[in-house]
Amino acid sequence: MTDQIVRDNHRGWIASASFFVLFMLPAMVGQFGVDRPVWATGLAVGGLVLYGVGYVLLPVAVWRASTSWQVSVGVAYMGAAAALSTVATPYIFIWAFALCAVIVPGWWMIPVHGVTFLVLVIVLPGSYMGLLVILLSVTLLCRAVVHMIDVNRELRLARDQVTALAVADERGRIARDLHDVLGHSLTTVTVKAGLARRMLEAGVGIDRALAEMRDVERLSQQALADITATVSGERAASLAAELVGAKEVLRAAGIDADFPLAVDDVAPEYQEAFAFALREGVTNVLRHSAGATRCEVRLGGSWLEVRDDGDPVPAAANPSRVDGGGNGLTGLSQRLGGIGARLEAGPLPSQGFRLRVEVPA
Repeated sequence: MTDQIVRDNHRGWIASASFFVLFMLPAMVGQFGVDRPVWATGLAVGGLVLYGVGYVLLPVAVWRASTSWQVSVGVAYMGAAAALSTVATPYIFIWAFALCAVIVPGWWMIPVHGVTFLVLVIVLPGSYMGLLVILLSVTLLCRAVVHMIDVNRELRLARDQVTALAVADERGRIARDLHDVLGHSLTTVTVKAGLARRMLEAGVGIDRALAEMRDVERLSQQALADITATVSGERAASLAAELVGAKEVLRAAGIDADFPLAVDDVAPEYQEAFAFALREGVTNVLRHSAGATRCEVRLGGSWLEVRDDGDPVPAAANPSRVDGGGNGLTGLSQRLGGIGARLEAGPLPSQGFRLRVEVPA
């Protein structure tokens, strides 16, 4: 994108400078008298043409060069203006002052312009006072234009960086939300499908097995709807709904669910984030907790805790469950960062695993 900005600046300069040269060059050539020899007139006209071509092309050539090159080109062009002013008009210095204001960087402009300006004040008669005012005005105007171009370039670069960061953030959000949706939904579908399979294999509870398969169908449809909402950025989570769904899937897995009856104690601004935390905690119980028979959920105004009584050895051996190295806990930590919450996850001293989310007071 930086190269594109430079090319745009080059094209803008070439267009405006070419117009200025084509507008002013005939007037400069008209300053020559007819009493000069033909060769002298031709030489002067050729010099003016080269001077005009240099005005158009030199900035493009040295804008990305070193400071020494830029200063050298500016001094050389100012010297060319001094030489041509002896056969043309001193107004030719307008081009030199404009070009040096564009290509000479920083404080180097002061000696280049200042020395030339002092010489002109001394050499030129009082009738050229208007020219001196024009030179000062052109210098300040061109310098202001250069500053505006630099600011515009920085703004465009900043805008591109913001856009890139927004795209990366959106990709991270979609990946995190898809992990939440698919991880929880597929775990729930797997648990219920396994329960239905065991019932059918045992030849008992046909009606209940069919009910579980209907739930599998419903959960699959809900997962598709959640994926669509995730991609479009319209997906939200309800803590109360997550409690109901978690209790149902734990029941299907044969795990007792000790859950609160309501979520009124949780501050409203924390409920959506806590809903994702609950989903991740229950998913971890189903996927990683060996032999768990009980899952407890406790809520407070600014905290949530999920505990199970599964075997702590597999949990400790699973870094994605213990230290947040997995996508689930990593994505959950990023999501909780939006409300300033702290995430703790690890095995309990005796047996089981605990996931706790708390917003510090």
